[in-house]
Amino acid sequence: MTGLLIENISMRFDLPNGTSIQALKDVSLNIKEGELMSVLGPSGCGKTTLLNIIAGFLAPTEGQVVLNGHTVTGPDAERGMVFQQGALFEWMSVRENVDFGPRMKGLPRSERNETVEHLLEVVGLGDFKDKAVYELSGGMQQRVALARCLANDPDVILMDEPLGALDALTREKMQGLVLKLWKETGKTVILITHSVEEAILLGERLLVLAPRPGRIHKEYQLPYAEMGVNADLREVKKAKGYSETREEILSMIWEMEEEIMGRTEGAA
Repeated sequence: MTGLLIENISMRFDLPNGTSIQALKDVSLNIKEGELMSVLGPSGCGKTTLLNIIAGFLAPTEGQVVLNGHTVTGPDAERGMVFQQGALFEWMSVRENVDFGPRMKGLPRSERNETVEHLLEVVGLGDFKDKAVYELSGGMQQRVALARCLANDPDVILMDEPLGALDALTREKMQGLVLKLWKETGKTVILITHSVEEAILLGERLLVLAPRPGRIHKEYQLPYAEMGVNADLREVKKAKGYSETREEILSMIWEMEEEIMGRTEGAA
């Protein structure tokens, strides 16, 4: 059995004062191998919590995550994570960062070198492999983070707001790179974002979570990620149905945020 199965996941955080927060409630998904899914929702709806459970960083209160037929019980190289900030080793060069995972696996140097060289060319950093990480721009650091993730050859790539800190132009270029890597590698990708436009462009499957406790509110099957692999993303935004979908989801998220604000004001 291949693919990622999320079965009735619930997550409750118990606080020191005796109260608790229900972050997720009965989330179930069947994600096929090679799917690209984006996840949207209002602040605090449990998007990152869900991603951390899939990564194995958190154990759910209820339910389970099954990848390729076995239950996820902790972090593993079969699931790679790309964070909002690159989380790179500042004291290492670009090459050394990408080589870290394969080296920890004990792979032969010749095999590692070939993998690192290839991936750095793929993400456009072939000329920067001996640079220190701190010498790179934010966009270039995220390229290193992507290459480092791919070097471990994970089955699933988990991305938590990976482009959120970038300027608009760099972000658009990186969106194109994400689509290129998804199509070329055939990896399963789950991407968390706060940007409705980004979620529509990068999600062939788009999931909207409801306010806490996080639940599946609505799901979309979209053509724009596939279109964007070989097209200018600005042209993709002009495609039929794009604007209507964006407005529908924006209104949905806005109503959720207003609901949350109303709860907060009522509690005060």
